[in-house]
Amino acid sequence: MDTRTLLRSAGLAASAALLVVGTGCTAETVQGRPGASGLRDAYFPKAGNGGYQVEHYGLDLGYDPADGVLRGRAVITARAEQGLSSFNLDFSGLKVERVAVQGAGARFNRTGSELTVRPADDLAAGEVFRTEVVYSGRPKPHEDPDGSTEGWIRLDGGAVAVGEPVGSMTWFPGNHHPSDKAAYDVVLTVPKGYEAVSNGRLRSRTDTGDGRTAFAWHSPEPVASYLVTAAVGRFTVTEGRTPSGVPLYSAVDPGEETESAPALGRLAEMTEWGAARFGPYPFSAGGAIVLPSGSLEYALETQTRPVFPGAPTEDLVLHELAHQWFGNSVSPASWKDMWLNEGFATYAEWLWAEEHGGPTAEQRFEAFLAGDTAVDPAADSDWDAFAPASPPGPEDISGNPVYYRGAMVLHRIRQEAGDAAFSALLRGWAAERRYGNASTADFTAYAEKQTGLDLRRVWDVWLYGKDSPR
Repeated sequence: MDTRTLLRSAGLAASAALLVVGTGCTAETVQGRPGASGLRDAYFPKAGNGGYQVEHYGLDLGYDPADGVLRGRAVITARAEQGLSSFNLDFSGLKVERVAVQGAGARFNRTGSELTVRPADDLAAGEVFRTEVVYSGRPKPHEDPDGSTEGWIRLDGGAVAVGEPVGSMTWFPGNHHPSDKAAYDVVLTVPKGYEAVSNGRLRSRTDTGDGRTAFAWHSPEPVASYLVTAAVGRFTVTEGRTPSGVPLYSAVDPGEETESAPALGRLAEMTEWGAARFGPYPFSAGGAIVLPSGSLEYALETQTRPVFPGAPTEDLVLHELAHQWFGNSVSPASWKDMWLNEGFATYAEWLWAEEHGGPTAEQRFEAFLAGDTAVDPAADSDWDAFAPASPPGPEDISGNPVYYRGAMVLHRIRQEAGDAAFSALLRGWAAERRYGNASTADFTAYAEKQTGLDLRRVWDVWLYGKDSPR
């Protein structure tokens, strides 16, 4: 699809009437009220927006690595949860050229990372409505509270988009909080010779006739916006299937192919192992994106296709794959619940090692208590610095206690419940919350119900306790 043609055709006949103004009241009787400009998340209070839930994002994007300009058209289908006279979208940096709601020009204004939209007519509670935003510019990366970089990141000869926790707002407008998940269709149009990769399955690859190629990607299962990715580069693409039929699509920087081969070569095996351990693989596709070494400071579990900054190790591939169940299918209700992502994925690493010739989870648990780095190099880290369910601030949501002490919480449940009940708990949790969201309170209640045990001491000491549980 020709993105420039798409952008031209997106203009409405009434576009001359689109005024970049505030969202003040008109002379008409207002039946709705403004939607909230944030969801008051404990760590990112301005993330997300109130008054509606998104059902689908349609993103048509054109990008040329030579100039770094991104041209986009976002069509957002949402359902109003209240009567709305206006609503907000999280969107940072890029120039908004026009906005329409239900096919009619809408007024809009920008304040920081908030795009406030005033439809021509109020939206009724329960109404499904379409918002179209046309925009362009050179995206600027976003710096996290912990100093890491996210968002649309320009690379030598390409680009990558990673969004945890709020970086997706740098390249498309939306309701950017994990509690609002939606289906996605992403079309990426790039110069011929480049590959363009996103989430889900590749529906088509089309020569646009003007020296460019359009890649259309489809994600039918719900996705939290921080898990949406786009990667542009001269990748080597490989395709395959797991023994149970899950299609795999991986894009690897040519300079990382050799070193990536051992770990990625086990991806199909790992996917089957995860299905046996945690329940059926939750998505319609899998794979990986491997960038040139040093492109990012971290790997990210972007849905169906994790992003790696250089050739990944086997443990890292397994960790990001485990997130497809824990974090992606079952997503956090708020950013305070990150241990439900990272603690579970870390414990999945321990289980994989236990069943493939490495140390047992019990040995890892004891090694952390003793600071034994011979068993695990992270055993002498600050894994006990704070309670995993209560990180001190937004800069701590990816801290060591979230990963390692979070994994130890799970092992304590296993010690109390026994292997059979614990395995059933992991599978049941993934099934119970499939494609949804969950809080720490949801999990603790579920664990006690399913095991029939009083686990208050585990929660009080390991999950919420301020003191070291050593």
